[in-house]
Amino acid sequence: MIYRHTLSNGLRVLIERLDHVRSVSMGIWINTGSRDERTEEAGVSHLLEHMFFKGTSTLSASQLAEVFDNIGGQVNAFTTKEYTCYHAKVLDEHTDLALLTLSQMMFDSTFDREELEREKKVVVEEIKMYEDNPEEAVHDLIVEVAYEHHPLSGNILGTEESLQQIDRMTLLDYVEKRYTPDNMVISLSGHVNVEDVLRKLERYFGGFRRQLQRSSSLVPQFQATEIWRTRPVEQTHVCLAMPGFEYEDDRSYALVLLNNVLGGSSSSRLFQEIREKRGLAYNVFSYHSMFRDVGLFTIYFGSSSSSAKEVYELLMSILDTVKREGITKEELQKAKNQTIGSLLLSLESTSQRMSRIGKNELLLGRQIDLNETIASLECVSIEDIHHIAQRLFESPMTFVGLGSEDSTLAR
Repeated sequence: MIYRHTLSNGLRVLIERLDHVRSVSMGIWINTGSRDERTEEAGVSHLLEHMFFKGTSTLSASQLAEVFDNIGGQVNAFTTKEYTCYHAKVLDEHTDLALLTLSQMMFDSTFDREELEREKKVVVEEIKMYEDNPEEAVHDLIVEVAYEHHPLSGNILGTEESLQQIDRMTLLDYVEKRYTPDNMVISLSGHVNVEDVLRKLERYFGGFRRQLQRSSSLVPQFQATEIWRTRPVEQTHVCLAMPGFEYEDDRSYALVLLNNVLGGSSSSRLFQEIREKRGLAYNVFSYHSMFRDVGLFTIYFGSSSSSAKEVYELLMSILDTVKREGITKEELQKAKNQTIGSLLLSLESTSQRMSRIGKNELLLGRQIDLNETIASLECVSIEDIHHIAQRLFESPMTFVGLGSEDSTLAR
């Protein structure tokens, strides 16, 4: 059972009690990410995530880490384009300590200036690391190109230039504007005493008051274009993208299944035809990224420069076949079985359950019942899949390629 509660300051709490486990997973979710940043503060969401681990007025950075190490727990955080999460997993007997420590990080972090300057250097190295990895860089570039001139296109890490402009006051100002009770959710899943946890949460998180400053609500406009960037690499890395669906679009269920058939599994058409039957690529896959107001369906492959054009033409032929003929009943049933099976298996993890209820509340404002999700997947028809395939693969696409000058795809 999932308990929903609102603290006195308006912060929403979701708790799922599981009596058959010993662990408790908890997450603090903030509805802010890189798309909510101004140009001059690009990267602040991610940098701030790092800085919350750099010490409070009573605990140094190493002491914060030791709190969780000493109890065999785990603590981490991540930033996306639209939200940020600070999460921990501990034994049930350490739930109070974990919540207390997370609250100290949220409300008593010092954002020491020397620590900040060091951490900015760390993030710059992180940026360089991704830039040196074309297989990673091409996925950032496809979003940058597809939504050019919109904040959604920006890199989560920011740029070397924007990071240099961020100081301690930038961090404090961003926290004041975006880390507000009505813009946050706390979720827990595991072996908890619900009443006791709610009392602790009210004590640790219920006392702060801030007013949310909303970011731009302009809907990103998809840009169909072709970009080729020459790099001294052995492989050619390609991403193709086309408009998908936002979080609350019911057609996303059909797209999840289409993705599974096309490139979302090792038995998918792309994987079998390009890698298994012809040995033309090591990595070839597809995925669907959902955002508040848009979605992006992306296909990736990496192949040798000499075979890149052959892979690209084969990929386009597979898309054309799916667009014209759809998929088979057997493929649809397999996709349903695999998607539902993966969903059910994920629920054996308290971390996954915590994440599910936290994101549902943060992004949708409601909980999607497991049976509702399964029913929505089960009712997808062959015709639904074919309609989605026609919509996607008849749309103008964005092409991004990274490779050497002698690549057969070089433009």
